[in-house]
Amino acid sequence: MAGSGSVWGIEIGQSALKALRCSKTSDGIVAEAFDYIEYPKILSQPDADADALVADALEQLLERNDIQGSEICISVPGQSGLAKFFKPPPVEVKKIADIVRYEARQQIPFDLADVVWDHQMMPGSMIEEGFALDSEVGLFAMKREQAYRQLKPFDNANLEVDVVQLAPISLYNTIAYDRMHERVDGGVFDPDDPPKSTVVLSIGTDSSDLIVTNGFRIWQRSMPIGGNHFTRQLTKDLKLTFAKAEHLKRNAKDAADPKMVFQTMRPVFNDLVTEVQRSIGFFRSIDRKAEIDELLITGNTVKMPGLAAYLGKNLGMEVHVLDRFERLTGDDVMSIPQFRDNASTFSVCYGLCLQGLGLGQIHASLVPHEILRERMIRAKKPWTLAGLAVLMLGLGAHYWFTEQTWASTHENLWGQASSEVALMDSYSSDHFGKDEELNNKLNFLNAVGKELSGNVERRLTWLEIMRVINAGIPRETEEDAKKTRKELPLDQRKDIHVTKVETKFYEDLEEWYDEDRARRFEEEMRNWTRLMDRTDVPYLEEFETGPTESGWVIQINGYHYFNSDKSKRYAGNAHVRKYLTTYFLEGEYELPAGDGQTMKFTPAEMGLSYPLLLDEARMKEETIPNPDFDRSKAMADPEYMEEEPPELTVQRLDFTFQVVWKPNLITDRVEAKLQAEAEAAEAAAAEAGLTEPEVPVGDQTAMTP
Repeated sequence: MAGSGSVWGIEIGQSALKALRCSKTSDGIVAEAFDYIEYPKILSQPDADADALVADALEQLLERNDIQGSEICISVPGQSGLAKFFKPPPVEVKKIADIVRYEARQQIPFDLADVVWDHQMMPGSMIEEGFALDSEVGLFAMKREQAYRQLKPFDNANLEVDVVQLAPISLYNTIAYDRMHERVDGGVFDPDDPPKSTVVLSIGTDSSDLIVTNGFRIWQRSMPIGGNHFTRQLTKDLKLTFAKAEHLKRNAKDAADPKMVFQTMRPVFNDLVTEVQRSIGFFRSIDRKAEIDELLITGNTVKMPGLAAYLGKNLGMEVHVLDRFERLTGDDVMSIPQFRDNASTFSVCYGLCLQGLGLGQIHASLVPHEILRERMIRAKKPWTLAGLAVLMLGLGAHYWFTEQTWASTHENLWGQASSEVALMDSYSSDHFGKDEELNNKLNFLNAVGKELSGNVERRLTWLEIMRVINAGIPRETEEDAKKTRKELPLDQRKDIHVTKVETKFYEDLEEWYDEDRARRFEEEMRNWTRLMDRTDVPYLEEFETGPTESGWVIQINGYHYFNSDKSKRYAGNAHVRKYLTTYFLEGEYELPAGDGQTMKFTPAEMGLSYPLLLDEARMKEETIPNPDFDRSKAMADPEYMEEEPPELTVQRLDFTFQVVWKPNLITDRVEAKLQAEAEAAEAAAAEAGLTEPEVPVGDQTAMTP
């Protein structure tokens, strides 16, 4: 996609359309033109017609600038797509595509036919003699309908988009080219001694993108907080309209009472710092060797006085505003006041231009392949028609000459040749059949090999779930185990004996959750509610629709002797409900989370649901050996057997218990748990309406708590 012509990088933001045109010369990258078109309303406002506002902005862009003939690269928000990075095993470079396709099926939670996706190897990968020894591959994806939705405004404006890229990845291209080019251009990444990393925080209108990169590797996350949250805080606390609150936010230092304005926005500052701290903390937990030395912030929100200093003080690192580009030239653009005032918002556009000019480290694109194929066909159609005309002329001439030759031949001249051809055709068919059979076997063995050499983390899921099941089985305490049957009778011991654990996979769990099982589950929930003295019937509404999609059903068979009349309420089937049903509904499981740490997970976080005691079993008498019987004493004293018989008759209850399991990876669980905790903390802070300390007035370079 590289080229020496000009490239337009266009970002359709929530509050404005940003566009930058760059070209490549012998002296580097030159900015030739730009445009910054602010909408009359923010696109996310309830009364805003987003499609009409974007269409008007594109119309203004076309009126003011000559776009035809230039390559067009656009960005989409980070939360609109997926960016995953994984390390393939040492393999031939030409087989990377096969590994990526397999990984895509595992990582992308949709049918690949409904997704636009692309991949590439990250810079610094070690490749020797055609083998990728130590490499990392980036996988980028977006739902097809979302891609077409992003392209629709440009289609309506008759503009052909050449590149669609995620905004965080465009930011990475900017940082890698503008700030880290010396290490990236000539270096090979050393995972044992990685270079220092930089955090880039792009604060948008409704959300923010955070990426951590050292030039060779990327980690990114989208956070649900942006400039609009400051405006909404002013709207809520000062009882202002949205427009007045937005104006007050942008001109806070000129307000009648700046101190009051900053105090009002203080909770949002704290929320932003908390989100950044959580994100950096999680990144450090998965990359212990990473060392972060600075934070770069970009976006128009960085114009707020004191924001950079406040972030730096609370995060304990150097914070700089990304409002200048060291390797971008072009005084005709960069000297214009409007560009200088909004330079921090053109970081994504700059990265898009770099990709269009072939200078971006990541060159993957999310333009649907059918659109590219249609354009290629349209471009080649004239040549195709000319080629077909020549071909038809040649075929006509060939047919005429062949017909003349055939007219002078006789059937008996070709009989032997025809027989030999038929024999050879049969011989060839046999070999093709054997070849297909061998290929099928090879494909099967390759699939098994890929599965065995695949992601280690997926191989731990069964070990984790067996550990979870084992932790939920009630057992005697060490003290109770030492007691005799007279001190603690067998029918008062709570331990459950598991005889068998079986699993079955369902392509669609609705096949398992039929009407009979649904009625049984509802009955079990009511039984469990009465047993546990609950005032309502929990979980029925949560599990109302029944399990869907694919998953496993785990079946536990076992028995227990806890059937004493002294514990009648909790005996029999109630004993199973009290322990197993409660455990799989409300328990917590402590599992390793990497680097020697552990973390607790709920049943929903582990993918467990629908615990079900399959039927109401009846107790039956059973004769078992007496654990306290001493044969030597019985031989010495015949009366001993009257006190301590060799066998006991007990009431035994056998049961069958099932639970649904949808496997998930530990990294996904950890990230989801951190996200849920962050959202819960934000909601709790908003509900509590905490009063924050005052912010000093008159210092536009710092905001101190």
